[in-house]
Amino acid sequence: MASGFFAVLDDIAALMDDVAITSKMAMRKTAGILGDDLAVNAEKATGFSASRELPVLWAITKGSFLNKLIIVPIVLFLNSFLPVLIIYILVGGGIYLAYEGVEKIFEFIFHRHQKSAVTEISTENSVDSEKKKIRSAIITDFILSIEIVIIGLSTVLMENFTIQLMTVSVVAILATIGVYGVVAMIVRMDDIGFWLIRKAAKKGKKSKAGPFLIYALPRVIKGLSVIGTFALILVAGGIFVHQIDFLRDLIPEIPSFIKEIFTGLAVGAIAFILWSGIKKLFSFRTKSS
Repeated sequence: MASGFFAVLDDIAALMDDVAITSKMAMRKTAGILGDDLAVNAEKATGFSASRELPVLWAITKGSFLNKLIIVPIVLFLNSFLPVLIIYILVGGGIYLAYEGVEKIFEFIFHRHQKSAVTEISTENSVDSEKKKIRSAIITDFILSIEIVIIGLSTVLMENFTIQLMTVSVVAILATIGVYGVVAMIVRMDDIGFWLIRKAAKKGKKSKAGPFLIYALPRVIKGLSVIGTFALILVAGGIFVHQIDFLRDLIPEIPSFIKEIFTGLAVGAIAFILWSGIKKLFSFRTKSS
């Protein structure tokens, strides 16, 4: 009886050891997309009032956990029975990311100087705007999470189902905690700066890091807006180039990095033009009727 119990413990320890190894491999393989994920989500989580930053970030984080709770079993199921659908899901998500990136570029070029006629926004409108931004961030996270889970799964395709499940689950949890933990530190840089200043003042010293963090925060947020948009285009282009043979083999002399950028921009521009045309058509029909 005792020997059987210890045998089970030994099997569990061996399984955990295998999962630790495969998870480390998977995290290393997803490092690139996690960097882009960080840039995109940091940009999505900024632009709110200081009192709302952490509640908004927590709402997005909970949405991210829910996304992965949905994605992990679906991806494992599709990988077992309909693996070809995973490619179509990735490409569809890539189109959305490319569209969103191009839309941000369009807004920056043509609408950044436009000022709203309303100087004060009502609380109701602010709440609606916040909910809309949270929803947009969670949708973007959903697409990025699909790619993270699929890349993580690709490292353990030859393993049994238990190891596949545990590996992608570990990757999903660590990715969410890591990305949104860093984002939380970024959006609260000013609070950390004030804390360092107060701590130094109690000791009769002058903090150098504190004022620097306070000074750097708005510039970091502005930079994240640019990096996040660039990451959307790059991730989308990477999905197209890696999943579509024609694009992967097209003009092999061009570096993959450049090809991914231009592919993301091209697909995003087409999606943006088509969607804008559809919205104008429906708007025209609504006005006519």
